[in-house]
Amino acid sequence: MMAGVGGGNDFQWCFSQVKGAIDEDVAEADIISTVEFNYSGELLATGDKGGRVVIFQREQESKNRLLSRGEYNVYSTFQSHEPEFDYLKSLEIEEKINKIRWLPQQNAAHFLLSANDKTIKLWKISERDKRAEGYNLKDEDGRLRDPFRITTLRVPVLMPMDLMVEASPRRIFANAHTYHINSISVNSDYETYLSADDLRINLWHLEITDRSFNIVDIKPANMEELTEVITAAECHPHQCNVFVYSSSKGTIRLCDMRAAALCDRHSKFFEEPEDPSSRSFFSEIISSISDVKFSHSGRYMMTRDYLSVKVWDLNMENRPVETYQVHEYLRSKLCSLYENDCIFDKFECCWNGSDSAIMTGSYNNFFRMFDRNTRRDITLEASRENSKPRAMLKPRKVCTGGKRKKDEISVDSLDFNKKILHTAWHPKENVIAVAATNNLYIFQDKIN
Repeated sequence: MMAGVGGGNDFQWCFSQVKGAIDEDVAEADIISTVEFNYSGELLATGDKGGRVVIFQREQESKNRLLSRGEYNVYSTFQSHEPEFDYLKSLEIEEKINKIRWLPQQNAAHFLLSANDKTIKLWKISERDKRAEGYNLKDEDGRLRDPFRITTLRVPVLMPMDLMVEASPRRIFANAHTYHINSISVNSDYETYLSADDLRINLWHLEITDRSFNIVDIKPANMEELTEVITAAECHPHQCNVFVYSSSKGTIRLCDMRAAALCDRHSKFFEEPEDPSSRSFFSEIISSISDVKFSHSGRYMMTRDYLSVKVWDLNMENRPVETYQVHEYLRSKLCSLYENDCIFDKFECCWNGSDSAIMTGSYNNFFRMFDRNTRRDITLEASRENSKPRAMLKPRKVCTGGKRKKDEISVDSLDFNKKILHTAWHPKENVIAVAATNNLYIFQDKIN
């Protein structure tokens, strides 16, 4: 049980919806690669390995169904990226969507950025429910009329039609990244955004596609001297001059764009000293940070490494203020996880709307939540077995050794092919979206 986000009430999570096919054989293109709520939480976007973006819209709550909150239904689906080929380097460029980021809504249309390994696109999603009729120069079927046969002039009128949702690419930001893009982040000025690859971070203006400013470049003159890569980057939610980026060495650098145009010299450097007694062959791999997220307040940031989630106070660089173990029972399994490449999986993490709870994924379709106030944590499972509407989610426990209790699952029987890398939390409510391979699960709280 997690403490209620709005107050002291305890609540339990219950099943709301699941999207996606039930097939055992999952097509690679259908695997979800990113999940993101928009600023209001009314829209939820997913990207997949096939380059598609699917947007779900929350239905308006009906008066006679007070108990059930609006469900999310498909609003728009479009092909965002196509597979390409880099002829200079003889490399295929995957269509897989690495990241989606929404822009705040300014008018009736919605805008989002989607990125694959090399190219970022700005998409406009707009509705049309009227069409013009009564043209003078063309017939209703669209054929042009002979101007000499037009004897009267008509005033065209707008007629109602079935609602159409159109997605159109408004800007394409290309050719700025030599390496694979791992992050995009919209700045709090809502005019600029940054994009990061393994060695560089670029700053873009949303209106300008033919140039960007390189603000971080960690590429050494001799690539043999390369010791770390950039793994994630994010803009501060309130200060448009501040951003952070994390590295494969487990460090986080905070940079201030007011200090210099090229932010190679960081303003703050966050690193936890390593305990020499726990050092092993895998220490360097598991300390690599796979995700970094600022809290909504802007006071804290959260980082995810292979085994844990850490919360850092921006005013304290020498150690995190909170550390949560996600799946400590895997520490004894690192050798086999290295052999099957799972040790390189990149788990994301997210905050709830009030920064009082955090969520991240694990294996066996498990995901973890941590309450920052009570320090309680819970393991839940995204599974179709308990997919009746409003069915309570039962907490799961993993048994590490000794006698296994009835409800526990043995660490040896965890399925490492079922992994939850991508999760999202509604910005205002206790509604969460969890991507499990090709299925999107939506859960919500059930107030007792």
